[in-house]
Amino acid sequence: MAITTNEALHEVKQHLTDVRYTHTLGVRDTALALAKQYGADESKAELAAILHDICKYHDVQTMQDIVRNKLHEPHWGEYGNELLHAPCGAYFAEHQLGVKDKDILLAIRSHTTGRAGMSLLEKVLFVADYIEPNRRFPGVEQARKLAEESLDAACCFALRQTMFFLLDRKQLIHPETVSAYNAFYKQKGAMEFE
Repeated sequence: MAITTNEALHEVKQHLTDVRYTHTLGVRDTALALAKQYGADESKAELAAILHDICKYHDVQTMQDIVRNKLHEPHWGEYGNELLHAPCGAYFAEHQLGVKDKDILLAIRSHTTGRAGMSLLEKVLFVADYIEPNRRFPGVEQARKLAEESLDAACCFALRQTMFFLLDRKQLIHPETVSAYNAFYKQKGAMEFE
């Protein structure tokens, strides 16, 4: 890998608030635990977790320009500015930090929305970001319990709760989130996740 985890932590700290950095450390620790439990590559999980929010506070217009002109995926900007840091984080990790591992980049890219056909590493980061110890919201304890039993069940629960959250606020749901939920539903059936 082009950047060590210590170098990544140093870099990320310059981009985040103290609270968000604490969240990042929680995601890192949770991702490492989930990777160990479910057999994912722990070094990749750690690096993806450290870098996942690196663009969280970058300039929105700059991120809009990146998704439109560099990634040629302008749809990211249509579903709220909150999602932009995910694809821009993957872009930053690749082009500014030299991360070339596609699995790590995909995990960073999909950590806010999920994605149909997520890899094991993507699932680890997606769930770790949802349940890390500093998260406080209704349902997080259920998600943590599910993550102890089944990574897929935790992913499906997080996707469903995210869609409920957005529906309640009359906000658009990113198509990748719907596709990810549908993929789990088709693969496992809803009853397995109840």
